[in-house]
Amino acid sequence: MTELSFYESWYWFLLGGIVSYFIGCFNFAVLISHFKNKDIRDMGSGNPGTMNMTRSFGLKFGAINFFCDVLKGGIPALVGWLIFRNYIFEGTNFVVSDFARYLFGVMVIVGHIFPVTMKFKGGKGIASTMGMFLFAIPCERWWYVFIVVAFLTCVLLYIVFTEMGSMGSLLGVSGLSIFQAVVIIVRYSGAYDVWLIVTLMLILAINLLTWIAHRKNIWRLLAGEEHRTSVRKHRRKA
Repeated sequence: MTELSFYESWYWFLLGGIVSYFIGCFNFAVLISHFKNKDIRDMGSGNPGTMNMTRSFGLKFGAINFFCDVLKGGIPALVGWLIFRNYIFEGTNFVVSDFARYLFGVMVIVGHIFPVTMKFKGGKGIASTMGMFLFAIPCERWWYVFIVVAFLTCVLLYIVFTEMGSMGSLLGVSGLSIFQAVVIIVRYSGAYDVWLIVTLMLILAINLLTWIAHRKNIWRLLAGEEHRTSVRKHRRKA
């Protein structure tokens, strides 16, 4: 491992964060709906995301949107890992890629939820967050991909049988965040330096961003008025 000084490389993190933000600003739901000569922001809940795409255009277009957003959230995190995986921060044993993949991942999600290209009114970031974890967690151990896929399958089954899309989404993000945080804490056990704390704060920020984006859904859930997401109905529609 090669030591890397933050003061000599901060501009790479800044550049990567800015690029990741603008990648997040690119909204596939708006693009796909325009191909249908409509604007997803004027349909259903008005949210330019996977759930509203599914409700408005059917399961097929919802799945296409989900897949695109997964790649949007995952690829920047993977690139961050590939670039910095052979470096550790100077004076520590903390691998730089553990910080970089979540820095870039968080910036993608910020761009998705608060895109400057859409007057800071974007989607809720669930698919991009799922994609980030799908690509980032297996960077720990390649076979972790099976754990993530199994967990996401359970989330999908929960949504199918309960029809509570927002609740399933939030549980999915929180569960994967906890898993990743535990893995990192165990791996750096006894070495609680500043980079470990910063990386854990980035993972916490992911949760805060998605939960804040779902604040209206949370209030409706508490009031028992949340909209149902029937996968079977939208499958017939597709």
